[in-house]
Amino acid sequence: MSILEIKNITKSFGSLVANDNISLSLDAGEILALLGENGAGKTTLMNILFGHYTADKGSISIDGELLPPGSTEAAIKAGVGMVHQHFTLADNLSVLDNIILGTENLFAWRQDLSGARAKLEKMAEEFGLAVKPDILVGELSVGERQRVEILKVLYRDARVLILDEPTAVLTPQETEGLFATLKKLTDKGLGVIFISHKLNEILAISNRVAVLRRGAITGIVKTVDADRAMLAEMMVGHKVTRPRLEAAAAGAVVLQLSGVSVSGNTPTPLLNNIDLEVCAHEIVGVAGVAGNGQSALASLLSGLTRPASGTVELHGEALGEVTPNLMVSLGVGRIPEDRHASGVVGEMAVWENLISETLKSSEISHGRFWIKKPDALKRTEQLIEQYDVRCEGPLQQTKLLSGGNMQKLILARALSSDPSFILANQPVRGLDEGAIAYVQTQLLAARQRGAGILLISEDLDELMSLCDKLVVMYHGELSAPFVPKQKTVQEIGLMMAGHRPETGQEAAYAN
Repeated sequence: MSILEIKNITKSFGSLVANDNISLSLDAGEILALLGENGAGKTTLMNILFGHYTADKGSISIDGELLPPGSTEAAIKAGVGMVHQHFTLADNLSVLDNIILGTENLFAWRQDLSGARAKLEKMAEEFGLAVKPDILVGELSVGERQRVEILKVLYRDARVLILDEPTAVLTPQETEGLFATLKKLTDKGLGVIFISHKLNEILAISNRVAVLRRGAITGIVKTVDADRAMLAEMMVGHKVTRPRLEAAAAGAVVLQLSGVSVSGNTPTPLLNNIDLEVCAHEIVGVAGVAGNGQSALASLLSGLTRPASGTVELHGEALGEVTPNLMVSLGVGRIPEDRHASGVVGEMAVWENLISETLKSSEISHGRFWIKKPDALKRTEQLIEQYDVRCEGPLQQTKLLSGGNMQKLILARALSSDPSFILANQPVRGLDEGAIAYVQTQLLAARQRGAGILLISEDLDELMSLCDKLVVMYHGELSAPFVPKQKTVQEIGLMMAGHRPETGQEAAYAN
C-alpha cells in the first residue's frame, strides 16, 4: 500500500528544468533508494516534498490526502521527516531538549518533560537507538548525533523518513547499526527514502531504486534485479569503470611529519605527536570518523595552521613559518574538504577561481598587480576542456556549477601545475559515480607522474581501492601505517572507533 504518491512534479529555475515530470510512489515498509548524478534533481525533489520549494506543477499525496505545496509545517504534520546530511542539532542543548524543540505549545504553562522522556525512551528501546536524554549533543559522537536526528523525526510520528547521505560520516559498524534500525522501522510500516552515492549500500539496504538523470526519471528497478554496473550506467548514461591502483615503487620522501602537535581551544591537542611520511609515486590514505583531527591535519598541510611542536619537511627541507603562499610555491596542490566554503569563491567567475593560485605566473600576469586577461581566459578555456568542466565558459559564475563540475574546477587548479605533493581532502564527497571515477583517475595519473598524495577520506571503499598505505586517525593520533589488504574493513572500522589492536607488544597507535 502506497503511503506517498508523487505525481508529475515539475520545477524550473529560470531556463533550468530541475525536475521534469517526475512520478514516484513509496509503500509502507519499503526502502526506496534515490540515485542520480550531482545536479540530477534529487535535492530539489526532496525540498518540494518537505515543503521548502513549491513545484510549478504536479501533486504530492500522503495516505491519499493531498499535501499543501510549499509548507514544511504541513509536511511534518502529514508525517514527512527528513534527516539532512549535515545535522541540524543545537550542541549546547541536551538530547531531550533537541528532540522536543518546536513540538510544544508556546502558550503551555510548563514543559511536559516527564512525558517527553517516557516517549523518547520507549522509541529508543523499540528501534535500537540508544541515547542518553540528558547529555549535551556537543558531547556526542557522529553516530550518536545521527540517532538523535532520527529520533527527532520519529518523535513527530513520521510515516515517511528521508535520509540524505546518511552513512557519509559513519564507521562500518555504525553503518551496520543504522541498517538494523532501518529494518526495524520498516517492519513497523515506516517508508524510507534513502539518498546515497554508495552503490554497494543501496544494493544492500533498499527494496527499489529510482534513478534520476538531468531532472527526469530514467528508470525504477527492483534492487534484486540490479547491480552496480547497471545502476551506474542508468545514472550517467554510459558505462562507468572506476580506475584501479597499479603497483608502483615508491620514490623519495616528499612529505615528512615528525612529532607534530597542533593546539586547539581544548585542553587536548588537535594533533598529538604524529609521525607521517608520504613518498613520490605513493598514495597514503587517512581513515577516520569526522572530527578526529583530519581537519587540523589538512589545515596544517595547507599552510593555515602552525604546529605547536615537531617538524614539517618537504623534500627534506624543514619548513619554518608555514603559510598558504609558501605551500603553493613549494609545489603543494590543495583539494579542500568543502568545495563551497573553502574550495572556490562562488561569486567569482570560473577563470578567476582557476588562476587564483598562479597569479604570479608570467603566462597570465605582468608582475603582481596586472593580469593579462586574454591570456588568463585562454588558459582557462584549455583547462575547462582538459578537465571536462561543464560550464557556459570562463565568465560563468562559479556558484552556478554543479558539485561535480566545481570539483573538476578545483582539480584543474590544483593539478595543472604538476604539484609534487597533493593534499586531497574528501575529494569525492557527495559526487556521483561518473564524477568519482573521473576524480580518482586524475589522482592516480598524478601518482603515476611522481606526485606524493595524502588522501583524507571517510569512505573506506575509496581508501582500500586507491591507497598504497593507510593510517587511521583517532582523537588526533595516527596509527602505524599498513597496507590496506593486510586488514579487513571491520578491523579498520574498529580502529576508527578507537580500538587499538596489538602487533606483538606495540599498539597500532604507537608512533
